[in-house]
Amino acid sequence: MVETKRMQEVEGRWTGCDIRHLQVPFITSGHVLKLILATLVAFVIMHWVFHMEETKDALKVVSPRFSWHSDIFKSTEKDQQRHPNVTDVLKHVISDSRRANASSENLCPLISPNLVGDIPIRMDVPSLEVAEKEFPDVMPGGRFRPKECTSRHKVAILVPYRNRTEHLKIFAYNIHRVLSRQQIDYGVFIIEQGDNAGFNRAKLFNVGYVEATALYDYQCFIFHDMDMIPIDDRNVYTCPEKPRHMSVNVNNKSMVFYRQFFGGVSAVNKEQMLRVNGYSNRYWGWGAEDDDMSNRLALYGYRIHRRPGKIGRYATLDHVKSKPNEERMGLLRNWRSRISKDGLNSLKYKRLDMAFKKFYTWILVDLRESM
Repeated sequence: MVETKRMQEVEGRWTGCDIRHLQVPFITSGHVLKLILATLVAFVIMHWVFHMEETKDALKVVSPRFSWHSDIFKSTEKDQQRHPNVTDVLKHVISDSRRANASSENLCPLISPNLVGDIPIRMDVPSLEVAEKEFPDVMPGGRFRPKECTSRHKVAILVPYRNRTEHLKIFAYNIHRVLSRQQIDYGVFIIEQGDNAGFNRAKLFNVGYVEATALYDYQCFIFHDMDMIPIDDRNVYTCPEKPRHMSVNVNNKSMVFYRQFFGGVSAVNKEQMLRVNGYSNRYWGWGAEDDDMSNRLALYGYRIHRRPGKIGRYATLDHVKSKPNEERMGLLRNWRSRISKDGLNSLKYKRLDMAFKKFYTWILVDLRESM
């Protein structure tokens, strides 16, 4: 009875009210739409401003602790003349550069201002003794580092070699013409097989890795065939988060024969090299060692990245192919069972000689395991 009486009193109050005097807010669908649109516009503007600031920070150049003094966004017509096709370089170089040596002072720009793009191969190379005068900044052992800034990258170029004297001269001369423009801290290593066994390219790569890291704190390794000469300096020799196949365009033809192809010139960082236990040491003679390495990388989740064809351009030097390894396909089929015991952790060789020449560090080795 009490509840019924209260309800009647409330109803009485409402029936006694004039609805015209009630202050009830009234929102039309048009007002709702305008409110939503205004919110969306504000969100888009805030997102754009935040994104621009973040991107500009990524492209700035670091100088002593921490004076931001150069911005790629401030690109004038003169800058574009100095940096031809800079957009072709940005996304392939900046991510590598930001990770490397980020704590150092007076870092080099994310993109070297010295890049010009096309650098045709020079075949009429004089003797290397005469050519030395053209590269006053290249130090003994084929070492180079920019004087004007601290490089973001420490790179070892590892080149397996045997019985190609003329190719060595052309390669050594031309590789410095390209790399010295990239503002990277690099060294060129020629690893020569001095024994008479079948040519073991992959094992020479492992030797080069071990010898190079014993000399300097290299973090990036370029596995490089001697007959491949880079002809575009935008193909910067740095290491990405993923393994990189660099020689994608050879003599104006694609050199990507299948998805996992990793031959010619390829880049792997130190962490990746150690994790996959380096290359296999079992491939005596030509063929399949790159596929073995590609499989190792894939097993650990490393997907191969490739340079764009208009940048990853190379010219080749004519040569006679090494004798094929008749056991290569059988070895390749069983790659997975050997990965933990065939590689850097099982590497055996004898260093016969080493010399720090002007254009490269020369390492002569005997790869035979029954010495």
